[in-house]
Formats: sequence, structure tokens, C-alpha cells
Amino acid sequence: MKTVLVTGGCGLIGQHICSGLLKKGNNVIAVDSTEGDYNTGKLHYSFIEASMTDKNKFAEIFENNKIDIVVHAGNIVDNDLGPIITDDIMKNSKACDKFIFRYAMDAGIEKFILLSTDMVYEFPKTREPIREDDDLKPRNNYAEMKLESEKALVGEMKHHKQCMCCILRFSPVYTKNFTENLLSKITDPKDNTKFVYGTGQYGFQFCCVHNLVDFILCYVKNADDMTYAGVYNVSDKLLITASDIIAFMRENHRLGPVLQRKPGKDALSKIFKKFSSKDEKTNYRYLDLSTIENNNMLDNNKASKLLSFRWDIHNTK
Repeated sequence: MKTVLVTGGCGLIGQHICSGLLKKGNNVIAVDSTEGDYNTGKLHYSFIEASMTDKNKFAEIFENNKIDIVVHAGNIVDNDLGPIITDDIMKNSKACDKFIFRYAMDAGIEKFILLSTDMVYEFPKTREPIREDDDLKPRNNYAEMKLESEKALVGEMKHHKQCMCCILRFSPVYTKNFTENLLSKITDPKDNTKFVYGTGQYGFQFCCVHNLVDFILCYVKNADDMTYAGVYNVSDKLLITASDIIAFMRENHRLGPVLQRKPGKDALSKIFKKFSSKDEKTNYRYLDLSTIENNNMLDNNKASKLLSFRWDIHNTK
């Protein structure tokens, strides 16, 4: 039985990671600033309350437990951070990453899995899918924060080459009940009205949280040598169209009227510039209208070699 430490283990993503690890027979230690009840009382599950910046507490955790694997799901906006990523949040993230990476490597863990974001990529102007080795140019504060995490992990790996490290760059997540990321893609940033262009047959890349968890479980169990270390794009296989989001919301949740718009070809970027603000540039969920016509996807062929992604907006739970 492996012992897995999950930082941010009580957030939206973290709680599903912990649940999946428990079902696969692992001993799970969840660390978070606030305890959740999703996994409370389950066999082989324990919770430790600690702020992500509590250096002494994490030193104690690694000292008192024989940890085999770390899944670093702390400091993810879908867990317990707000939508606006401030300079203070970025500073705290950088500080905690540094000591968590150091403690984990010094403890001789087998695997380290870092959750990052696809927003670290420079958004291409073609319809080609985004690959792991594409140019990096963070699109907001959250992406800058996660890219700094990646760099710090790679820097620490150079001194601990025995540890197999995995960086997951995934799209905004959703479940049947978590719809903020979905709704942001059909919401006008000016007045919060819901809208589509034409019939809404343009798409956005998302990641069902269960696809993300399935990949992590597969990596924990099956990645057995250094050839599996590196960067993976993890997302749903297909784009989710604006019309898919509307149909999903009307079937599973309350959704008011949705406006139809038909701007000229060059109007999208003009509308975005007119309504954009400094806060939106730091917001993980803001709608970037300039990307609507690109329909770019992540190339997740590398991740698909480990497992096939089963979930999408039509069968998520």
C-alpha cells in the first residue's frame, strides 16, 4: 500500500483525487487549510490542517510519515483560491512550492505530480492543437503562478534525479455540479448576460475532473520508470461547444435567456478590448473573446497512451 500526500486535498479537485486514490487501495494524507467532509471517515484516509505557507507544519508532516508519492493540488483556483489571482497569492505560492518540493525530494519520495494549467501556453493563431513542447507565454496571473511552480520543480529535480516528476497541464475543470468554468464561456464580461454567436457551434477546451483524476490514478499505479517523467496535456478529447454548455445547463441546472449575437468578423477582439479590465486579465475564468474563432485544442496523445479519457459534458457525474 502506497502512502500518497495530497496538498489542497479538500478542494474541488483535491477531494476527487483523494477519493480515487482511496478506491485504488492507497493510504491518503490530505493537507488543506479547511477540512472537507467528502472523504471524512473513509478507511486509510487522514486529514491534516495546515496553511500552504506553514513551512514548519509541512516539515513535521514529512518527518512523521513515510510518504511515497506527492500530488501537489494546492494553490489551484478551482480548489480554494478566488477567481482573481493577486500579487500576494503569487508570492505565497512561490514560497510554499519551494519548501514543499525540497521536503518531498529530501524525503526520498518515488513520484511527484504537479497540477498546472494549459494557460501557460502562448495561444497559437492556427487551428493546430497545442503540444507539450509549444511556446510558453502565460495568459494571466494564474498561468504565471503555475509556470513558476513548474520551473521550481524542475530546478529541484536536478538535485534529486531518483524522483519521477510529472507536470499536468490541464484545461479548466467541471463536474455536473461545478459549472463556473463552463458558464464563463457564455457570459458577457460587461453585464453578465448569457450569449452565443450564431448557433454556438464554436468550441472551448475543458477537462472533466474525472478525466484528470483517472490520469493521476493511472500515473500513480502504472508509471514505472523515468520515461514517464515530464509534461502531459490532460483534457477532454473534444471541444465543448457553446451550444453544448447551454443544453447541459438547461437539462441539469437553471439557465435564463441566452442572447444570440452576430458580430462582424473583426468585431470579437474589439468587443473584448472594450469590456476588458485589469481584473479580468488576472481572472482564471474570464471570457477571452479573441480566442473564440481559433478553436484550438490540447494535443493529449501522449497522455492517451497511458489511458483513454472517458468523460465529457454528456456523461459527467
